[in-house]
Amino acid sequence: MSDSKPFKPVMTPVLLALLSAFLFGIATPFSKWLLNEFSPFQLAGLLYLGAAIASTPFALKSSEKIIPPISDRKNRNRLFGAILFGGVLGPILLLFGLSLADSTAVSLWLNMELVATAILGVLIFKEHLGKLSWIGIFIASFASLIISFEPGVTAHWAGLLLLFACFCWGIDNHLTAQIDRLSPSQSTLWKGLVAGSVNLLIGIILQPLQFDLLLLASTLLLGALSYGMSIVLYIRASHSLGATRSQVLFSTAPFFGVLMSVIFLGESFTVGYAIAAVLFVIAIGLQLMGEHIHPHRHIVMTHTHFHRHDDGHHNHIHENLPKFGHVHEHTHEEVEHSHPHMPDIHHKHRH
Repeated sequence: MSDSKPFKPVMTPVLLALLSAFLFGIATPFSKWLLNEFSPFQLAGLLYLGAAIASTPFALKSSEKIIPPISDRKNRNRLFGAILFGGVLGPILLLFGLSLADSTAVSLWLNMELVATAILGVLIFKEHLGKLSWIGIFIASFASLIISFEPGVTAHWAGLLLLFACFCWGIDNHLTAQIDRLSPSQSTLWKGLVAGSVNLLIGIILQPLQFDLLLLASTLLLGALSYGMSIVLYIRASHSLGATRSQVLFSTAPFFGVLMSVIFLGESFTVGYAIAAVLFVIAIGLQLMGEHIHPHRHIVMTHTHFHRHDDGHHNHIHENLPKFGHVHEHTHEEVEHSHPHMPDIHHKHRH
């Protein structure tokens, strides 16, 4: 067993998660406006088809197979679950909730996804959380409770729909983080293409689709950025940070949504919202401060995901090594060591 040595901090996944949060956060206020033109099913379908369009060039460019082999049942099931919960159910529940409440309230309600992901991570997906992480989750939950008593948060059905949506995305977060036979862009392509087509078809059946070309292009562009590039960036971050900690960083998305709601929709920002914002910043800081270290063993594994070569787990040789990481199939040799780590794609053990 090797001696315990500090691994070089990698800020790239943190920055990717924050950029992903920004792109996703701006979707809420703009979706609120688009609901004047489309039904929730139609809008969800168009947004995810935009995501598919944006990710297609990257997915086809990848050297990996665009779908897991038939024999790879685990990854196929993970992909199906991610599409169902993250691409179909989650967006529909969000948009129906958004149709019943103002954009500021819905943006802040989305912070419940942090709690949902953490609970699912511990109970189902074998993730470990330290004391500081649990304190951070408690603070985040308290911040969400404060928001629920603010003026304008009176659509209780909207809150319930958002709660269900957050648990759907919590399942999606964990399943997507464990897909290791597809590149992030390929996962996004399948989620956008299948979920977008299903939701749009349901929407057209329930209500005729009426639009002009400029509105259609704007909607697809919003989907490409907020549900396409955002998802790709989040998947890459979650492979390095783990689903729960990536979700902590991603929990800043609602505040980007609030900012856009105030600026573009003229909605109010109260003292309660400001207090909640401070509490969420503290919660994020506690999550990132938590350290988890113990001796652990990695078995021989062959998989595909975005990775760098300065994290202590990827020591295979390349010519012209990419500076910021890359995606390809690679094999890990068996190793036992001790270092601070997160519940990422390489650390899924209980103890």
